[in-house]
Amino acid sequence: MTTRIIPVTPFDYVVFGGSGDLACRKLLPALFHRFADGQFDESSRILAVSRSGMAREAYRAMAAEAIGEHGSPGDHDGEVLSRFLGCLDHIHLDVTDPAGWAALADRLDRDETRIRAFYLAVAPDLFGPICEGLGEAGLATANSRVVLEKPLGYDLTSAEAINEAVGRVFAERQIYRIDHYLGKETVQNLMALRFANALFEPLWNSAQIDHVQITVAEEIGVEGRADYYEASGALRDMVQNHLLQLLCLVALEPPAAFTADAVRDEKLKILTALKPITGDAAADLTVRGQYRGVAAGGADIPGYADELGRASGTETFVAIKAEVENWRWAGVPFYLRTGKRMARRASEIVIEFRSIPHSIFGPEAGRILVNQLVLRLQPDEGVKLYLMIKDPGPGGMRLRQVPLNLSFAETFDTRPPDAYERLLLDVVRGNQTLFMRRDEVAAAWAWIDPIRASWDASRTAPHGYRAGTWGPSAAIALIERDRRTWHEEAE
Repeated sequence: MTTRIIPVTPFDYVVFGGSGDLACRKLLPALFHRFADGQFDESSRILAVSRSGMAREAYRAMAAEAIGEHGSPGDHDGEVLSRFLGCLDHIHLDVTDPAGWAALADRLDRDETRIRAFYLAVAPDLFGPICEGLGEAGLATANSRVVLEKPLGYDLTSAEAINEAVGRVFAERQIYRIDHYLGKETVQNLMALRFANALFEPLWNSAQIDHVQITVAEEIGVEGRADYYEASGALRDMVQNHLLQLLCLVALEPPAAFTADAVRDEKLKILTALKPITGDAAADLTVRGQYRGVAAGGADIPGYADELGRASGTETFVAIKAEVENWRWAGVPFYLRTGKRMARRASEIVIEFRSIPHSIFGPEAGRILVNQLVLRLQPDEGVKLYLMIKDPGPGGMRLRQVPLNLSFAETFDTRPPDAYERLLLDVVRGNQTLFMRRDEVAAAWAWIDPIRASWDASRTAPHGYRAGTWGPSAAIALIERDRRTWHEEAE
């Protein structure tokens, strides 16, 4: 089965921070793959903006190297890459200097009906000044869009200040707050599984589901980003956006239509229905940890404090027991877990159904395990449904749990696209369905901020955990005191 490619309208994509890490690792390779697949051509332009004095050809050489390292250029010949590089340009601009905006205006198409997408791959404290500069230079046309990368502030107050500054220049319909997890195929397939099949939706409630687990685990450490991470921590960096967005898509009610505001209205209802975790409840319902260094295989793996260069109370791991206080989900815990330097890289959603009320089989049949629906976001995107079946062979009834396995790589004859490939061109299409609305961001921060405040008030240090494990033992206790266990599938 192959994917149908639908071309988009010609556009100008302006990437602020165009020579930075995000642009090199994700944005340029994603745009290259969309170009190579024929979704846009040389009539579109990609303009990188940075404080670097790099000339156009030097930037194109850097882009080619980035695509070679982080993309899949082997899938396409050199002529395709050469044509794509011809779409690229670079301009030196200090966004804090008003004199530089005229040069950017000169590079853009004068046709105000042309789509302009401004991607702000910069620090969030520059979002407001950049939008102000675009507005004063007359570049924020009716057909413009602006893309805001996370983190959108560091608490509710700062997020609202950023949204207010951006909103003075761009209307809400023009603002795209990106969370790349929403662009992953498996995340969108969660919507398809629920609302395009008659099988699951009647079971999608507290009567049939025992609990939900959402895990986003990374093998890597902070990797040169220790200073950023020190000001953020796992709660702000991962839970406030990625994990809460995944929770929303699991828990939301059926929207009236698969349109931006219909979907986001239902996500907002879930965020506002989350039971607050405040004061002493944070000690019972949350766990924070920080990885410690280990010697493994003759190589030393540094701890977080080693990478930072000093002692720190910042968490690199968070586990939370959350509840959605509404009719559908009352009494169903949502266990959230994320961390760095964990046992393996894995992002998955586990829906665990309730046990059967009575077994007709004797003890010789073996233990009857519960059904689970597992959605793998990365690596090896796919869906598994764990069922009980009879173990083949004579000699009586012996039961075994096996998965029905839908691997996207094996089912679809196409290269699995990176999440940014979809999201970057959804901006061009004007489709905000997979982007966060302002009130969503505010509701997420309103739930997160009391947890952070409770941690700060307690003045307790994060639990230590060894690099290469599944986090601190307190996270295991968090779920096992409810007579449940984390899903940790063997590789």
